[in-house]
Amino acid sequence: MKYIILISFLFLCFSRVLAQELVSYPVPNSVLYSQHNDDYTVKVRKPGGEWVDLFEYNVKVDLDKVRDASMVAFDFSGKVEVYVRKNNGALNTAVVRPLSYGIKAQIQGNSILFSLDRPRKLSIEFNGDKLQNLHLFANPMETNKPNEKDPNVVYFGPGIHTPPDVPGDAFRITSGKTVYLAAGAILRGRLVVDHAENVKICGRGFIDQAVRGIEVTHSKNVEIDGITVINPKHYTVYGGQSQQLSIRNLKSFSCNGWSDGLDLMSCSDVKIEDVFLRTSDDCIAIYGHRWDFWGGVKNVSVSNSVLWADIAHPTTIGLHGDTNAQGDTVQNIRFSNIDILEHDEDDPEYQGCMAICAGDFNLVRNVRYEDIRVEDFEEGQLFHLVISFNKKYNTGAGRGIEDVHFKNISYSGNAANLSVISGLDKTHLIRAVTFENVKINGVLLKDAHSGQLKIGEFVEGLKFLP
Repeated sequence: MKYIILISFLFLCFSRVLAQELVSYPVPNSVLYSQHNDDYTVKVRKPGGEWVDLFEYNVKVDLDKVRDASMVAFDFSGKVEVYVRKNNGALNTAVVRPLSYGIKAQIQGNSILFSLDRPRKLSIEFNGDKLQNLHLFANPMETNKPNEKDPNVVYFGPGIHTPPDVPGDAFRITSGKTVYLAAGAILRGRLVVDHAENVKICGRGFIDQAVRGIEVTHSKNVEIDGITVINPKHYTVYGGQSQQLSIRNLKSFSCNGWSDGLDLMSCSDVKIEDVFLRTSDDCIAIYGHRWDFWGGVKNVSVSNSVLWADIAHPTTIGLHGDTNAQGDTVQNIRFSNIDILEHDEDDPEYQGCMAICAGDFNLVRNVRYEDIRVEDFEEGQLFHLVISFNKKYNTGAGRGIEDVHFKNISYSGNAANLSVISGLDKTHLIRAVTFENVKINGVLLKDAHSGQLKIGEFVEGLKFLP
C-alpha cells in the first residue's frame, strides 16, 4: 500500500511539472539583428517563476503601405503570464484581439500584463495601431516529435537552411516522409509535395521569404502542423488537385501582390483548423479548376481560426472553374468558430468577408458559415454572393449558388458597405440562402429590407430566422 501511495504521489508531482511547462525558441545568430523588431519587449513566465525574454521577429504586413509589425512565439501548458513593454512612444490604450477571447490587459506605465490559460493566437495593439502591432503565438506543447535518425524523417534543426538544388528554391518531399522543422529552424525555400502521399510537415520552425510556403499538388494524405510562414512572395499553402489534406496550427504573414494564404484548387476532403492568417490577398480561397488542376471540390472544413485580410477577402469560394466542359461543382464547405479581424478592399467586386463568387460554369452548393465573429474592419462587405462573369478571370458565368446557411454571425463596426446577393439571369440563380441569428451591431437581421442587404434579381428562397 505504501508503494502505491508513493507511486501515486510521484505521478501527481510529475503531472504537475508537465502541466507547468514553458518553452521558448532558439534564434539563429544570423537573424539576431537582421530580423529583430525592437518596437516591443516581450517576456513570459509561469506564475511566480522567472521571466523568459522572447525574441521579437520583424514581420511585414499590408500591401497598401508595407509596415513592420512584430511577432513572438512560444509553447506552454497550464498557465502563463505575459509582459509587453512598448519601447517607442507613450502607451495610452491597449487591446488584445480577438475580442471574443475576453483577455483584458493591465496597463502599468508603458507596459501591459495579462494571463493565458490555454494556447492562443493574438494581436496586441497599442493606441489603436493595427499595422505596427505585436502578434503573439502561444502554442501548445509539442508531442510525438519524430526521431531525427529515422530514415523517413527529413529533419531541419535550429539554423538557416537553403534548398540543396542550388540555384533552385525548393525542398522536394517524397511519399512516406515526415518533415520536421525544429524550433529555431528557418527554411529559405518552399516545401514541395507533388505526386506524393502520406506526408507530414510539422514542428515549430519557420519558412521565411520563399516564393511560396508549402505546395501540395496531385497528392494524398498530407498533414501540415505547427509551421509559421513569413512573407512568401505568393501563397502560404498552394493546394492543387489533392485529397485528404490537413492543415493545423499554421501561422502566416504576407505583404506582396497575390500573396494569398490558403488557396485550394480542385481539392477535396480538406480539414483546416486553428490557423492564423494575416495576408495581403485572400486568406482562404476555394476554387475548382485552375492551371494544371482539374475537378470539383467537396468536403472542406475550416474551424477555430483567426483571419486577417489586409487586402481582399478573408474567405472566398468559387471564382475559378472549368469552362472546357460542363463546369465544376464546389460543395460541402463549412466555416465555423472563426474570428475575422480585418477586411480592407476598395473594389466592390472583390469585397466580402464571406464571399461566394460563382464563375466559370461553377455550381456552388451546401455552404455553411456558423459562429463567425467579425470585428470592425477598414472597408468592404459582410456578405457577397453573386453569380459572376468576371472579365479579368472568367471565361464564363457560374451556373448557380444553392443552399447557403449563415448562423450565429455577428459584426460590430461601422465600415461595412451593403452586402450583396444577386444572381445573373433566369438560368443562373441564387437559391435557398438562410440567415439565422445574424446580428449587426447587436441588431438581428430580420428581413431583406433591413438596410443591410442589397438583394438583386434572380434570388429565390431567401429566409430569415431568429
